[in-house]
Amino acid sequence: MIQLKNISKIYGKNGGQKVTALDNANLTIEKGEFVAIIGASGSGKSTMMNILGMLDRPTSGEYYLDEREISTLTDDELASIRNKKIGFVFQKFHLLPKTTAIENVELPLIYSDRKDIRKLAVNALAKVGLSNRGKHRTNELSGGQQQRVAIARALVNEPEVILGDEPTGNLDSKSGLEVVGVFQELNRSGKTIILITHSSEVAEHANRVIRIHDGKITEDYKVEKPLDARAELAELENINN
Repeated sequence: MIQLKNISKIYGKNGGQKVTALDNANLTIEKGEFVAIIGASGSGKSTMMNILGMLDRPTSGEYYLDEREISTLTDDELASIRNKKIGFVFQKFHLLPKTTAIENVELPLIYSDRKDIRKLAVNALAKVGLSNRGKHRTNELSGGQQQRVAIARALVNEPEVILGDEPTGNLDSKSGLEVVGVFQELNRSGKTIILITHSSEVAEHANRVIRIHDGKITEDYKVEKPLDARAELAELENINN
């Protein structure tokens, strides 16, 4: 589904000190995979996310999405593909504070030609386990619930790929597990999940882990038995009870 060929990203080319954020990266992600991309701050993982999400262009190399080379397309063409193919979830929830959960989920659809916007938003909230929170304003929700609203917003356009940038970074352990559990459920339903994280423990919930260091992919391996977030939550609740 996604293929990067010899992708590099260099900043500061115009007379400034050059910084190579990505260095000749080669990567293939198949449809339906759950991939965690892990690295420390400054490793290049955020640059990788921006290129995968078509938020930035590589300095060199080729990016294929569904066998179509897209790195040379116009900004408008990229925006159209991004809107249809990719849903984004960020560390900061980016929800409108004075509106309800369901209104936040509807936002990506307001300027679309989709019908039954409210029904689509209701269905998206149901997929993240928040059917009973649609009328709550965001400041009435916990951090974990707000992130699940953000996931529902990413889902509402029915994209093929969900791209999460440190989605558990602002959450406590329990809320983080709830969010990871949602990603696992979405992956089981057929969504391709790409999760950017600095946490090895979060990464071990994925089926595949890619490690980046100094702009280079240094490891790429399958996880034989991914951690089950739902089981971990159940165990945590038993301990607390």
